[in-house]
Amino acid sequence: MDFALTDDQLAIRDAVEKICAQFGDEYWLRKDREGGFPRDFHEALAQAGWLGIAMPTDVGGAGLGITEAAILMQTISESGGCIAAASSVHMNIFGLHPVVVFGTKEQQQRWLPPLIAGEQQACFGVTEPNTGLNTLKLKTRAVRHGDHYIVDGQKLWISTAQVAHKILLLARTTPIEEVKKARAGLSLFYTDLDRSKIDVREIEKMGRKAVDSNELFIDGLRIPVEDRIGEEGKGFDYILHGMNPERVLLAAEAIGIGKVALKRAAHYAKERIVFDRPIGKNQGIQHPLAERWMELEAAQLMMLKAAWLYDQGKECGAEANAAKYLGGEAGFRACETAVLTHGGMGYAKEFHVERYFREAMLPRIAPVSPQMIFCFIAEKVLGLPKSY
Repeated sequence: MDFALTDDQLAIRDAVEKICAQFGDEYWLRKDREGGFPRDFHEALAQAGWLGIAMPTDVGGAGLGITEAAILMQTISESGGCIAAASSVHMNIFGLHPVVVFGTKEQQQRWLPPLIAGEQQACFGVTEPNTGLNTLKLKTRAVRHGDHYIVDGQKLWISTAQVAHKILLLARTTPIEEVKKARAGLSLFYTDLDRSKIDVREIEKMGRKAVDSNELFIDGLRIPVEDRIGEEGKGFDYILHGMNPERVLLAAEAIGIGKVALKRAAHYAKERIVFDRPIGKNQGIQHPLAERWMELEAAQLMMLKAAWLYDQGKECGAEANAAKYLGGEAGFRACETAVLTHGGMGYAKEFHVERYFREAMLPRIAPVSPQMIFCFIAEKVLGLPKSY
């Protein structure tokens, strides 16, 4: 049992840190105020080859595992770019996993190299306004007409749709009342985001202003049959293969934001003098920070375990969900404590921790709620009856 990162993994962290250092606190503060996709940051990572870290080598990727991808994402978040920085490349790292596993060689060669090179960006079109986490009840329809499908419907909380060229889209090809199994009848497509057929409306939100979130209204989108991934009706099964890696990466990002918040809080506690002594000398300041460190370290161990299991081809559903929950909670609590450690100045944007705090809410909510993770663990691990 070895808990140390390998020399190659440490080298990844070091190289990514050097890129992130070019985009400091003031860069991300400006992006938080003004919005606008961080294209220069995205391009810097693409030029260094990091967008293909977990992609196959025959399409220009590095062929590394989810463990290395998690190290990459934690490093990006921990740099101070936090969830905004991580979200700008998150889809590139994990999103096309169904293409890697189930796509044809022709599809892989057609779709993956432009994504790895940063020439194209993609968004993930699954969630809908009226279904929430009940993915099997998606209402967006794709009706086949010979060599193409016509798609109509709505999608909600679609990140990067303002700048994306492509969309990974899950739609119903067989009405739910006509399928024998609830998970059947959904098909997965990777196709052009045709803005003449898709109305993209940005949602104003609490944080992560640099990376847009949107509602999509799809009216008559034409998708060629060759843009369908795998067999018709098996799209939900294909999506499931990408869920565990995504949970691992979200955990890594949440841990990263927690660690940078903790670092800032500890530094402030050593420098801030009140009653002729640094506030960090007071146990009322020390103890919460020490507790946050332990929570983050424990979450990181679960995250790395889940990543290792996935890379070894072993079952990791429980661990990936647990990592996402523990990472999200630990990251949020660390950011909250960082704000409180700063006192009044924690409310000021110039100290950055309020931005961390706002962004740290996102990994707690998405892509699956804490309550659904509890249900999963209760049913799949503890053998309790399904509650929903």
